[in-house]
Amino acid sequence: MTTTTFAQFYDSWYDQFNRLIHQLTTPNQTDTEELIRKVMSHHEDYFNTKSMAAEKDPLHVLASPWATALERSLHWIAGWRPTTAFHLIYTESSLLFESHIIDILRGLRTGDLGDLSPTQFRRLSDLQCDTVKEENAITEELSKWQDSASDMMGSEAEINDKIQRLVSIIKKADDLRLKTLRSVVDFLSPQQAIEFLIASAELLVGIRGWGLNHDRSLPRI
Repeated sequence: MTTTTFAQFYDSWYDQFNRLIHQLTTPNQTDTEELIRKVMSHHEDYFNTKSMAAEKDPLHVLASPWATALERSLHWIAGWRPTTAFHLIYTESSLLFESHIIDILRGLRTGDLGDLSPTQFRRLSDLQCDTVKEENAITEELSKWQDSASDMMGSEAEINDKIQRLVSIIKKADDLRLKTLRSVVDFLSPQQAIEFLIASAELLVGIRGWGLNHDRSLPRI
């Protein structure tokens, strides 16, 4: 897998992603748990293919030329920051809680993200703390990699070793992204997981849409 073919893969992956979003937002067309598995498998395919591309050319993957300028400005090591998942859940939960406040006060259960149980909130908090620690550790590792720029003045073997360390950092970042996504989906109910996946997809698609419009509006240099 070359980085050029990864860009082509991403275009195909994104088209399929949009089709999956349509299925997510049109319930009763397929089994909910099967649909969740399909979406998660689609994400896994992305990270597995990206990992192979990173082994070929980590500098190109870190630059992420297939992403828009807006997406790249928001990137954390060539992708979304894992802790974004928690901010998204808290936001969606708060919005849905407010919209169903009367029903909740009456003791009615909505079963959506606005109806997270105390146990779910505890698990969410614990997972967020663990993710923040791992995210910070990887960020520190990248910072040390960047601080060792003088290594680029060494032998070819030393430079190759430095590049290989970057491959490891990119893979750790993507592993944490996928692990976070899996963990969040696992402790949510199927209905809540669907709502979370829809919200995360809408965020990804929305940012990419704004980014494409921005890039197209700029004069060619």
